Amino acid sequence: MTSPLLRLTVDLHAVAANWRKMRDLAGPAACAAVVKADAYGLGAARVAPVLAAAGCTTFFVATVEEGIALRPLLPPGATLLALCGAPAGAEADLEAHRLIPVLNSLEQVAVWSAYARKRGTGLEAALHLDTGMTRLGLTAAETARLAAEPGRLEGVRTRLLLSHLACADEPDAPINPRQRDTFAALSAALPPAPRSLAASSGTFLGPRYHFDLIRPGAALYGLNPTPGRPNPMAAAVRLEARILQVRDVDTPMTVGYGATHQIARKGRVATVAVGYADGWLRSLGNRGHGVIEGVRVPVVGRISMDLTTFDVSALPADTVRPGAMIELIGPSHDADAVAAEAGTIGYEILTALGRRYARVHVGGAA
Repeated sequence: MTSPLLRLTVDLHAVAANWRKMRDLAGPAACAAVVKADAYGLGAARVAPVLAAAGCTTFFVATVEEGIALRPLLPPGATLLALCGAPAGAEADLEAHRLIPVLNSLEQVAVWSAYARKRGTGLEAALHLDTGMTRLGLTAAETARLAAEPGRLEGVRTRLLLSHLACADEPDAPINPRQRDTFAALSAALPPAPRSLAASSGTFLGPRYHFDLIRPGAALYGLNPTPGRPNPMAAAVRLEARILQVRDVDTPMTVGYGATHQIARKGRVATVAVGYADGWLRSLGNRGHGVIEGVRVPVVGRISMDLTTFDVSALPADTVRPGAMIELIGPSHDADAVAAEAGTIGYEILTALGRRYARVHVGGAA
């Protein structure tokens, strides 16, 4: 087998260590793990079992399909929740694969209750309360209606009450305590159940946000849950791409589509096998960086579908040659740094990583 042009190395030991850090920070609240979007692009089939071995017993996915794929890879007693809720037509799959739907509307409550009554058995569900995100979840009026009409939950055993913070990565945002207090008030009106508000950044807002369960995602994979401060999480990702060609350049040459980079002096440009088809975002053109032998090398020209060009003039010629690898994400240039260059967030950088990377998982839960 030929050497891969693209390599994504995932440190499972770091992922497990990050989960334990979040668990210890939130205690006595329990700590779940969000493994949706293929564990943020890192491979849920490898990540989730390692987290289970580290002690995690509760997992969140986004869709029913994600849950079906993950269920056989988890211990029999693991709790698996689907954030999409109970879409009409998915009830049998949810039950068969022991997926707990996170119900987001009175319509979904009705669907799940009707199915439970038809089956003649009690079925578990979580209830999502909208406290200010204005996205998914029961509004305050719908929550009050559900509290006033408990028959709507006939056949449904409430396993969890949850909400989601809109500005958790901004510690001083006034909406944070408002959402916390709203969640406490709304949840108090419903049948008693464990409560969950904080995800990664919300956990760092302090114990009043922890309630009974935290559900980190991004922090597990090494993204910084405390923007503007040093990252407390261990790096879990290394992304590398292979150099295909190195060429000498000089003025008045230009580089790439649109001739957006003008060569100013003699130097060298390396063409690398990565592009926007691989999730190396087009917005990194003339803005991004890579690292070779500890030296930052800038992207020059636009990002193409399969290729990116870097100015490697600062490095000795024998260091930069076809076949060598350039680090795109690593200890000195992490996903958050790449995101800042691209004008986005680390979440998008990780989840956008394409299928052409050879994914290498190292380490474990020990």
